[in-house]
Amino acid sequence: MRPDIEALLTAERAKQDSQAKASSFSLNVDRRQFLKVSALASGGLFIGFSAAHATQSASRASEFNPNAFIHLQENGDLLIYSGRCEMGQGISTALPSVVADEMEADWSFVRVEQAEGNEEKFGSQATGGSASIRTMYEPMRQAGAAAREMLVAAAAKVWNTTTDNCYAQQHHVFNKTNGKKLGYGELAPIAATLPVPEAPTLKSKSDFNYIGKALPRHDVGMVIEGKRTYGVDVKVPGMQYAAIVHCPVMGGTLKSLDKTDALKVQGVTAVVEVAPLKVPFGSLGGVAVVANNSWSAQQGVEKLKVEWDRGEHGSYDTDVYMQELVRNVEKPAEKIAERGDLERAFKDAKHTVSATYTEGHLVHAPMEPNASVVAVHDGHCEVWASTQSPDDIQSVLSGFLGIDKKNVKVNVMICGGAFGRKFKCDYVQEAAAISKAVGTPIQLTWTREEDTRTGYYHSNSAQHIEASLDENGEVTGWLHRVAFPSINTLFNPAIQFAPANAVSEIETHPFGIANLRSESGLAPAHTRIGWYRAVYAIFWGFGYGVFADELAQKAGVDTVTMLNRLYDGNTNPEQAEQVARSKAVLALAAEKSGFGKKLPKGEGIGIAVHYSFQTYVAMAVHVRMKGDDFEVVRVDSAVDCGQVLNKDGATAQQEGAVAMGISLSKYCEIKFKDGAVVNGNFNDYPVMRIADMPEVHVHFVESDASPTGLGEPGMAPFAPALSNALYQASGKRHRSLPIQPLRT
Repeated sequence: MRPDIEALLTAERAKQDSQAKASSFSLNVDRRQFLKVSALASGGLFIGFSAAHATQSASRASEFNPNAFIHLQENGDLLIYSGRCEMGQGISTALPSVVADEMEADWSFVRVEQAEGNEEKFGSQATGGSASIRTMYEPMRQAGAAAREMLVAAAAKVWNTTTDNCYAQQHHVFNKTNGKKLGYGELAPIAATLPVPEAPTLKSKSDFNYIGKALPRHDVGMVIEGKRTYGVDVKVPGMQYAAIVHCPVMGGTLKSLDKTDALKVQGVTAVVEVAPLKVPFGSLGGVAVVANNSWSAQQGVEKLKVEWDRGEHGSYDTDVYMQELVRNVEKPAEKIAERGDLERAFKDAKHTVSATYTEGHLVHAPMEPNASVVAVHDGHCEVWASTQSPDDIQSVLSGFLGIDKKNVKVNVMICGGAFGRKFKCDYVQEAAAISKAVGTPIQLTWTREEDTRTGYYHSNSAQHIEASLDENGEVTGWLHRVAFPSINTLFNPAIQFAPANAVSEIETHPFGIANLRSESGLAPAHTRIGWYRAVYAIFWGFGYGVFADELAQKAGVDTVTMLNRLYDGNTNPEQAEQVARSKAVLALAAEKSGFGKKLPKGEGIGIAVHYSFQTYVAMAVHVRMKGDDFEVVRVDSAVDCGQVLNKDGATAQQEGAVAMGISLSKYCEIKFKDGAVVNGNFNDYPVMRIADMPEVHVHFVESDASPTGLGEPGMAPFAPALSNALYQASGKRHRSLPIQPLRT
């Protein structure tokens, strides 16, 4: 350390020691003073920020609730913790790059680590709903800007000058007068003694180094070399392995068990009955085999003789259920919202159009099935899991084990795919139950079949839409009935209809329909319904997108013209921005794809637009018929998500939405018979193969608006754009997903 900096640091520490002694009997600790003490103890500059960091002048130290941590070491290395779960979406690059940008840090000095599960330290760590960027962007900017200002102030102290005479750039602070510079590592010890700014000045967009650019993932080398640790990779001393078979029907119970043959398998040490835990995200109940290796555990499960009592949902059949949903939407149902005079609109109509749209259950099918390691011992529990919600794990396990939530430590591993499934922690709770029973750490890994057949499934749905048009082809009335089992049934199984908040999409959709009614049909849940990537936006986007195309056909105009007419009818000033931004992405997708151009016979370009998760996406899909089959040739995706953080990651999100959209649109459907899932693996739940991946072009709207999410919004417009393209190419209208279901 330089002598001048060492002398200044000694003086600052002596002053703070004196201040600390004088206030040692105070229970209330100033937020900035607490941060400063933390920084001194760290051996570098250590900053934590909460979203409300500048709104309170004092709080108890125990209530300090940071959600972003910066640790600048004396050698210049910069460690930034990622509080949100990385599951391939690039969040652990996007958010830390915001900190680094505001801090004027050199990205080559940055190392990113996944934060452990601790909401008290890191704020909410739930990763879903395309909310991470939206909620964390400003706090991360504030944290980085505060660090930059502290480093500038430290340099000003060393040079005995004003902060106005200093500026930060690429991991250094420069002196404007004499051109001298000091590295961030040199300044870290002095900066750690300074107060944290309450309202740091943020950079101008024109000064961004990383935000809005295409920054490679921080861990791309580790991924390529196989050095990232996923849930299935964790090994701890004394660990045993477990495999499990579940009751195949929601609410069913174990009727009989013969474990004799399972216990004869070499390496098997125990068979454990896992009782159902009747709380959201608890186990359905099953039987686990424990062994000293994973293969023996799986072979032991195969040898179990198990009988189940299937219970009240044992007759669930998705083919029969879909017929019921269709009947329930093609007759009057429970009214949710209404405006104008729909009866008059239909009575005075020049034309009417009606259609019914259906979609089957979907399962997440991530590359990495559910896996976790759990060690229960002496009133404590430690977890290593690929999870989207470590707090849910802590809540469920503390209740299940009867221990303090703070005694449940969750090490968050990278997820090998999740899509909403790893928000639920039944697979972790089961590992805890087994560990408690056998007294050793347990790695529980579900097989692909168990992952497929014991899921939280995307709602199957039916929609019936009727519209009236006047002599000018303007839509004057809209009746929209929908029936789907609600996610709310996880928390209240007695729910029989999708509630108003789940059907509010119809009332709030930005189409300007003067006369409108929404209705919800009977749709009880017979399996666990959960969040799937884009959630309800998948079927809302499909219904609205295809029906707009059908209206255009009836009115004798193209789809873009009809969509613009529908938007132009919206005179609600509160939705003016939503309308304008929706029209803008629609125009961009149409322009970039050449929508409306003459194509060879057997080809078509379909287009659709949808607003979800506060993001606007329009997609144009170009298809080519191949006999009874088809190929997707090209997709143009136009996106308005406000300020883009990382164009590389954002582009990948849209490309991934196209790949997943092809899968769910063309093939994917979970079928139930006799209460249980029929599918088991990728042979009967096929996903898109790489040879089917089309050319994808992503076009971002340049925007100064606050950033929104990208994980889910790209899913909604793909299926309707594909259906509309197929109608152009073949003349056949597809109103049900999947388009090419497997025969079961």
